[in-house]
Amino acid sequence: MTSAAAHPRLVVDSEVHIDLYEPFDLPRTLGVLQRGYADPAIRVDPGAFSGGPRGTPGAGAWMALRQYDAAGRHLGAVTLRCDQLDTSRLRVYAVSESEKALNSALEMVPALLGAEDDWSEFELLLEALGGHISATLAQVRRRHPGVRLPATGALFDQLVTATLEQKVTHREARHGWRQLLRRHGDRAPTSASFGTPDWLRLPLTGVQLKRVPSWEWHRMWVQPPMSRTIQRLADRASSIHRLGASTPLETTRIGELAEQLTAISGVGQWTTAEALQRSHGSADLPAVGDYHLAHFVGEALTGKRTDDAGMLDLLESFRPHRQRVIRLLKLSGFRGERFGPRLAPEDHRAR
Repeated sequence: MTSAAAHPRLVVDSEVHIDLYEPFDLPRTLGVLQRGYADPAIRVDPGAFSGGPRGTPGAGAWMALRQYDAAGRHLGAVTLRCDQLDTSRLRVYAVSESEKALNSALEMVPALLGAEDDWSEFELLLEALGGHISATLAQVRRRHPGVRLPATGALFDQLVTATLEQKVTHREARHGWRQLLRRHGDRAPTSASFGTPDWLRLPLTGVQLKRVPSWEWHRMWVQPPMSRTIQRLADRASSIHRLGASTPLETTRIGELAEQLTAISGVGQWTTAEALQRSHGSADLPAVGDYHLAHFVGEALTGKRTDDAGMLDLLESFRPHRQRVIRLLKLSGFRGERFGPRLAPEDHRAR
């Protein structure tokens, strides 16, 4: 009998250099993908620079991801290491056990970094609108010229993570995501010349999610409505992969995809917006239904809190760039008053 060690699995790797030709802010571009400081699937190293016209040289990120083809078939797992070399140039190292998955990931990297995210039309809109609010937003953009909207292409994974965040505290959601990957996620690919961190884990496939028993979701602080929604997503994993792959990074088509996704029970406007902002770099899908967002936008733009309808009314003149406005408001340093009760999670796992 021949030992398994005598036939190690084939590992393929590749290193590419990408020049975005403009200042790039890696931590603030990719940071929106990280779920908490101990996310097992992506972790950003902020480096020593705070952005601006010189970018963020020295910053980097680890990512573990799965690649699927246009038919929704799993191609394989990939580990990515991104390092910013100077103002605009990045080195991306990828390793996989599948050449198809590796090539697919490298083709996706520019969109992941926001290379296709063009802010020029929005900047012209701000100039045309004029007024104090537009001038302030333009000033924030000038302070953060390297921030882009990333597009991972991983619609299914983003729907799962957004579902875990429905109507719970960040602490509960991030705990659930960490435990799900640590207990049930596969280790990220590694190679002899590429030291993948031991903590790096892959998002679960639809098949893997369906194997997680109900009592395990309970132990991970994931409430039954969310786990049931995740199971429904898992049942439709192939269709979701196909929909994600066939939808271009274009505002109208992304809006149509959002409407299709809300047909899945348990998936609403908030969940689709949170997912598509990250999977497709959506520039015009505000997260309606967020506990604090409408209040924050209302206070930032008018000095007064508002509700979802009021937020949408305030953002209407900025179509099709409403999410860009929200992104800039969050980068501005403005902190709104939070008069609502602080949610305190109850631990029901021992009951």
